[in-house]
Amino acid sequence: MSQVTPDAALGDWASRPAHRAWLADRADELFALFERTPNPRGGFSELDRRGEPLADNPVRPIHATARMAHCFAIGTLLGRPGAPEIVDHAMEFLWRRHRDAARGGYFWSVDDTGPVDAARQAYGHAFVLLAAASATTVGHPLAAPMLADISEVIDTRFWEPAHGASAEEFGPDWTPVPGYRGQNANMHLTEALMAAFEATGERLYLDRAESIADLVIRRSAGAAGWRVPEHYTEDWQVDRGYQGNEMFRPAGTTPGHALEWSRLLLQLWCLGGRRLDWLPGAAAALFERAMALGWDEAHGGLFYTLDWEDRPLRRMKLWWPHCEGIGAAHFLNAHVPAAGAEADYRRLWGVVSRAFLDRRHGGWQEECAEDLTPAFTLFPGKADIYHALQACLIPLYPATASLTRVIAEAG
Repeated sequence: MSQVTPDAALGDWASRPAHRAWLADRADELFALFERTPNPRGGFSELDRRGEPLADNPVRPIHATARMAHCFAIGTLLGRPGAPEIVDHAMEFLWRRHRDAARGGYFWSVDDTGPVDAARQAYGHAFVLLAAASATTVGHPLAAPMLADISEVIDTRFWEPAHGASAEEFGPDWTPVPGYRGQNANMHLTEALMAAFEATGERLYLDRAESIADLVIRRSAGAAGWRVPEHYTEDWQVDRGYQGNEMFRPAGTTPGHALEWSRLLLQLWCLGGRRLDWLPGAAAALFERAMALGWDEAHGGLFYTLDWEDRPLRRMKLWWPHCEGIGAAHFLNAHVPAAGAEADYRRLWGVVSRAFLDRRHGGWQEECAEDLTPAFTLFPGKADIYHALQACLIPLYPATASLTRVIAEAG
């Protein structure tokens, strides 16, 4: 539950020069750490807890490479030397190594020798769309062909007009993998569709983002007391008993996804001309519900997952839900200030500073145990810049659009 802070009358932290400088320093540290990850054989290496590459021949999942393209497109817009070269490195690997030129679509993971997992996952394709849209903002030469290619794949293979959302998974030969639809892939597709709309002005992208949000949030989460159901049958009926991948499809509900949706809904509202009047209220309800149910009052921080009786299911604390809560709080402060998000913004950064910032080795600790001590059950090291970088940068800009757009507009 949000708590009143004694200096509330002095305004939001994000408006204060010292806090803004602190955020910019944290972003700079992240860029500096992940500038070390390009693999000379293509793609990027994950880092261990000390910031060293994890393997000589790492498996490169597509979302990690696409996120690097997105984040270093942001770095390029900020004027960071070396960022354009990393965008180029990422885009080349996506286009030459992850893309299946013969059958279309993009492999889920590859290594030095070729595909490791040739499945076509909606989650991965959503991030390819985000990479292409972000690369468009910096004029990368592969951005236009990749944006056209991934848009066609999503349109002809993944998009299901009857439901107004994306299918989940196909085999290497485009045979459908039956029995499952998921909100996580659709949530990230919503993010990518908005970025594509910002980059191109093509209305279809925005229409589809609004369609997914209507299905997953207005109808499904709204009917579940503003919890976000994660898992569904093929006809989009909630599957509360689903047991899946602990990283991408965990059982129960995930407070971090409700926080992520809170920000995305307000971004969607702004991009759509503020005509869908249900979006701000839903964003506030998701945020308040997630913080109330997911916060550990004993140790601090957000539990990873809850069961359907709102009890902690996976009690570890991951970095990314706190990052998403920070971004959502910034957007709520701008658009729904009565939601009391400023106190939660400060509380979230307090936990991040205490438990997740790795001041010895750089970057962020990605997983903590329930008591906020370092843990490594799901994440062995430092695999990803995306969530943490956006948490540092989103509060520095107007809460109206994606980072690529607001940074470009800031000039």
